[in-house]
Amino acid sequence: MAKAVRRPRREQPEPTWDLVRKRNYVERLKHEKAPMEVINDIPDLIDQGYEEISEEDVVRLQWYGLYHDKPKVGHFMMRVKLPGGRLTPHKLRTIGRVSQDFGGDYGELTTRQNIQLHGMKLNDLPEIFETLNQAGLSTSGGCGDTVRNITGCPVAGLAADELFNARPVIEAAADFFYGNPDYCDLPRKHKITVSCCPNQCNAPEINCISLMGLVREGSPGFAIRIGGGLSTWPRLSSDLGVFVPADDVIPVLRAIIDTWKEDLKYRMSRVKARLKFMVADLGPEAYRERVEARLGYRLADGAAPAPPETEHDHTGIHEQVQEGRYYAGFPVFLGLCTGTQMIRLADLADEYGGEFRLTRRQNVILTDIPEDKLESVTGAVAGIGFPMDVNDLRGTSIACTGEPFCNYSVGETKTRMAEIVEHMERVFGDKARGLRLNLDGCPHACAHHWIGDIGFQATTLRERGEGGERLRGYDLFLRGGLSGQAGIGQPVLRRVPAESVHLYTERLFHTYLDQKTDDETIQHFFHRHSDDELSAIATGLEVAATVTGEE
Repeated sequence: MAKAVRRPRREQPEPTWDLVRKRNYVERLKHEKAPMEVINDIPDLIDQGYEEISEEDVVRLQWYGLYHDKPKVGHFMMRVKLPGGRLTPHKLRTIGRVSQDFGGDYGELTTRQNIQLHGMKLNDLPEIFETLNQAGLSTSGGCGDTVRNITGCPVAGLAADELFNARPVIEAAADFFYGNPDYCDLPRKHKITVSCCPNQCNAPEINCISLMGLVREGSPGFAIRIGGGLSTWPRLSSDLGVFVPADDVIPVLRAIIDTWKEDLKYRMSRVKARLKFMVADLGPEAYRERVEARLGYRLADGAAPAPPETEHDHTGIHEQVQEGRYYAGFPVFLGLCTGTQMIRLADLADEYGGEFRLTRRQNVILTDIPEDKLESVTGAVAGIGFPMDVNDLRGTSIACTGEPFCNYSVGETKTRMAEIVEHMERVFGDKARGLRLNLDGCPHACAHHWIGDIGFQATTLRERGEGGERLRGYDLFLRGGLSGQAGIGQPVLRRVPAESVHLYTERLFHTYLDQKTDDETIQHFFHRHSDDELSAIATGLEVAATVTGEE
């Protein structure tokens, strides 16, 4: 047989701005008109009418936190940025009223500590923006090629076990990057997280840049991890190997971002534009060298702190560092919170002088509760619709926006997750405590299916229905996790029919409970079983073999 001849790889042309704009549609439209300027065009866009707005201007609206709702008929999702997930009662009440007046009383908490509303109409945008601005709220950079909402530990400044308060650093970074024109034309979206939480609740493994608090010789500062991200090409972040004093954070953040944003290679293709691709190409050591060359000095050596064994979300009641005050974390099932509920929560917090913090797992924390009001406050929150004494699954299960709003989703998300959780509650009760389920409607991984104990991604089946319609299903991802179990999940089961996915989940978890050793985690259990073994468990074949005595 003739030996196959390998063709030499074609050399890629040196990137130039002309070539970038020729190949990359979004880079071209950003060059033709800066997306941040679209805010000035909104009166003209309203006069034109939705049907006449160019696709380019619809894309530019993303820079103000707006995405088309499904179907594309003139309604938009709006993402309100909340640095570190912190909210005063006045701000939460304002968002709640916008939801009531313009968004059908619908709202959802996100995995980046934002609040999203739906059904926003173009004609209402000037009034909505003015209402939010007056309350000190912004959607600027909520979407688009910007620095997205800067996240952190929700109880920064409150927790007794944090190394130091990272809130001032989060606020300084937000003040510098949000709306800054120099950082509104990045190759792609950019995600920063800042925390001194010993539980690492802010998921430093999956952010573009993660500042992790350390104290060195009595001085506060940060180790840095870079290059994390999920979507279609998941990657856990790498330790940059440095220690940065807290006062030097902004220049170092700028140098890390500038190193990436000024390399045209990472503007050629939207698919490979995120920082994680550059870090994967260079490695953290070479990336550090480029950052230091830009800064003009060598950074001090350091190492990121070791992760805790398990994830943590600050639910439950905890004593604050402020004497006599407590914070209470409440599960928000599926992250859903109506505008009416937001207003009632805001009124409650005003009564006793508290605030709010949103968590990465889409839950809500009420802060500064006096000890003598803990019972009345927790009871009032339960009455609003967020009881604390429910199965843990209602606070550890995440589903993305999905249907009916998201144009990318190919399956049910929040409704399907509700069915799975309710089934698991019925079957396992409190035994399901600590199980983390993450469900996405598409590969973008907004709900982090790659790192759930069991992750789900909606797909379609190869078979068709009786009328020729596409049938829905889910891929199941196992072995993923964060903290001490950090790893990217693997798609072990493909195209599970939607009506059976809760049964597959039940079988996997039941076998784990039945066969685990001592304190074995579910990730370790999945790792010590092959894909074929896990498929047999999930489909029920292992159970059938046991009953019939087959080997």
